[in-house]
Amino acid sequence: MDFLKTFGCKTFSYEVMREHLPDKVYRSLKDTGNLGKPLDPSIADVVAAVMKDWAVGQGATHYSHWFHPLSNIAAGKHDAFLSIGPDGRVMSEFSSKALVRGEPDASSFPSGGLRAAFEARGYTFWDPSSPAFIRDGTLYIPTAYCAYSGESLDSKTPLLRAMQALNPQALRILKALGHEGSRQVTPTVGAEQEYFLVDRELYESRLDLKLCGTTLIGAKPPKGQELDDHYCGPIRLRVGEFMRELDRELWELGIPSKTKHNETAPAQHEMAPIYQTVNIAADNNLCTMESMRIIAKKHGLSCLLHEKPFAGVNGSGKHNNFSLSSDDGINFLKPGKNPAENKLFLVTLCALIEVSDSYADLIRLAAASPGNDHRLGGFEAPPAIISMFLGEHLTEIITSIARGIRPSLRPALALDTGVDVLPNLRKDSNDRNRTSPLSFTGDKFEFRMLGSSQLIAFINVVLTTGLADVFARFAQRLENCGDLENEVAQIVADTVQNHERIIFNGNNYTREWVEEAARRGLPNLPSTAQAIDALISEKNMTLFARQGVFSETECRARHEILLENFVKVVNVEAETLLYMVERQIYPAGVAYLGEVAGSLNAVQAAGIKNPALTEHLANLNNQTQAVSTRCEALRLAANPQNFPEDLRDRSDYCQNTVRKKMTELREACDVLETMVSAERWPIPTYADLLHDV
Repeated sequence: MDFLKTFGCKTFSYEVMREHLPDKVYRSLKDTGNLGKPLDPSIADVVAAVMKDWAVGQGATHYSHWFHPLSNIAAGKHDAFLSIGPDGRVMSEFSSKALVRGEPDASSFPSGGLRAAFEARGYTFWDPSSPAFIRDGTLYIPTAYCAYSGESLDSKTPLLRAMQALNPQALRILKALGHEGSRQVTPTVGAEQEYFLVDRELYESRLDLKLCGTTLIGAKPPKGQELDDHYCGPIRLRVGEFMRELDRELWELGIPSKTKHNETAPAQHEMAPIYQTVNIAADNNLCTMESMRIIAKKHGLSCLLHEKPFAGVNGSGKHNNFSLSSDDGINFLKPGKNPAENKLFLVTLCALIEVSDSYADLIRLAAASPGNDHRLGGFEAPPAIISMFLGEHLTEIITSIARGIRPSLRPALALDTGVDVLPNLRKDSNDRNRTSPLSFTGDKFEFRMLGSSQLIAFINVVLTTGLADVFARFAQRLENCGDLENEVAQIVADTVQNHERIIFNGNNYTREWVEEAARRGLPNLPSTAQAIDALISEKNMTLFARQGVFSETECRARHEILLENFVKVVNVEAETLLYMVERQIYPAGVAYLGEVAGSLNAVQAAGIKNPALTEHLANLNNQTQAVSTRCEALRLAANPQNFPEDLRDRSDYCQNTVRKKMTELREACDVLETMVSAERWPIPTYADLLHDV
């Protein structure tokens, strides 16, 4: 396959538009997508007709408004390009109305009380800034999704609002600093995606994987990731075939999949795309996750996107690499040869420092999910305390400027390996910090906290909205100053004075950092149940309202949705664990206990004394009883009648009581697994799942 020729062949890209649309229509639509100009309604009929003809020519029979409701998935109903004319003849039809607007049932998706069961109307709106694509005979049209009353019910709408809020303020910054040619500034993102692949047959044999995406029980295998022999190692044949087909499909969809490799844990892998405008990157990441699940099944595999599918080995994250770029090629976070004299870089860096400190609770919320609770801070992901790694060089630059000292230009350092045939390379000015939530990595910031199953939209809503707000104040200072160099230096000084506490260049995993962060007054929100309230703090609701991203009503609705989702996920996991224990684990323990008892009776009947067998039987009996006792304790804790009425209290109860009882039951089951013979254990073990691909 010539991937350069087939790249984007299933996407209604600008190249396809230029080939098929009238020039005036093409330019208008491109200005809407690239420059954020309002959509000209007069071109919709032409675009719809051309898009339909192109899609049918590609084998499509249906179209779907593809949207992202607040359930962490994509949704959309499928309608055929089919109509019956007055004379009874069947026709192919796709109107501009069908392109621009859809009407899904708004009461059937999470709304946080915005929509009652009898108030079903909602609308999807065509997003012309993200290209339509074809998959499995359907033309997917990216859309925003709002309630009949206008509130956002999706992840795309607030992202588009945040981008719209940022653009004029970023252009003001550019203009104040002497950059006159830019017309549009957008966040750009590369979202690295981690995932596990396990054998499909084994997956189907475990109810917890099928219903919850994670293993709720499982003893530690003899070999996990201790030998560090999986990361970037040889890719197994089945996995390689999966990766090749994934690349082919993503490339045909116009998704620039760039990198693939084994990750740290057995059966864990990663893909990384090239950077794109954040709205398109968000759509593409969701499309990538869908493709991973579908293609894995074709290869007899199952793709696990849960943040912590297996206890005791690394979980999976999603690294959100964030920067700002203008339409004429300016990267706001590119330091250049002398960062101390790069005014745009310094102003942008200071803005991100302020956003990270002032809205640390929102940034933490962006990484909050029931699955990610099990991963954060576990020596595989940053802890729940938000901090920012700049590295010694950048930290030295901004602290020197803040003190009125002119930073010295650090000479480029060569990396000498001591081997003559190897080239001497120029070292980066800073090392990387894999323990920091927000880490500067050359010309971007890498947000490492996101969980692998999470959408990237909300973290970028937070960063983009915060930047729009800070840029507005910085732009006013720069526009009204008499001396740009002095004003930039003062912005740096004010930022260091007010927000230096967020900068930490050390090891975020240490106990000392937790104590130091507390002394600095940084928030520590270890669980999702605690983090959710950030959405309804007065400070944060005021920010979102000021920038036109969320109304107070929308914030409160999303707060309720997040609480409900957390409670429901914990409840499903608890019920699944109970089902497995009561119907599989405990019966297996009892059956094996009977076998051992029979063996002991036979030995004793033969007049043989076997103290070890007697002790093993007693231990097995005690452990089986422990499973039964803890199962009853979880059954009582997970009974909905015992849940508090208030939703906020209910989430705390699930976190502090239900999850605790689940952990206790799991521990008992995992010990029992090590005592029951392999032939009698009723579900695939960790060794099976992690090493049988």
